[in-house]
Amino acid sequence: MDTEAFFEGMPFASLLGIDVTDCADGHAEGELEMTDELSWNEDRLMAHGGVTFTLADTVGGAALVSLVDQPVPTIDMRIDYLSAGTGDLYAEADVVRCGSDVGVVDVDVYAADDDTHIADARGVYKTG
Repeated sequence: MDTEAFFEGMPFASLLGIDVTDCADGHAEGELEMTDELSWNEDRLMAHGGVTFTLADTVGGAALVSLVDQPVPTIDMRIDYLSAGTGDLYAEADVVRCGSDVGVVDVDVYAADDDTHIADARGVYKTG
């Protein structure tokens, strides 16, 4: 499976501008350029929670895809929002468990300008 092409062709992630920049050996990284359209606040640029969630979910899935070489639908994801995302964001994900039916991935989302920890998440994905 061409992992890079798979994530480039994901319509919703493309709509948001998510770019998976690294994806190998159970680790993935991705980034998102914050725009006015992705903000929940019309007076100040602040990432909508769904934008942060989708970045975490996409990069988390990419980490697992790097091991199983197939799409991995999300079963469940839990996210804790730690700070407001007021600019570009990036995420890093690492596989915790890759089973024959289910995989678990930890994801951290950061502000690109100063590395503020924006959110941490744990995703569960179907692998089999």
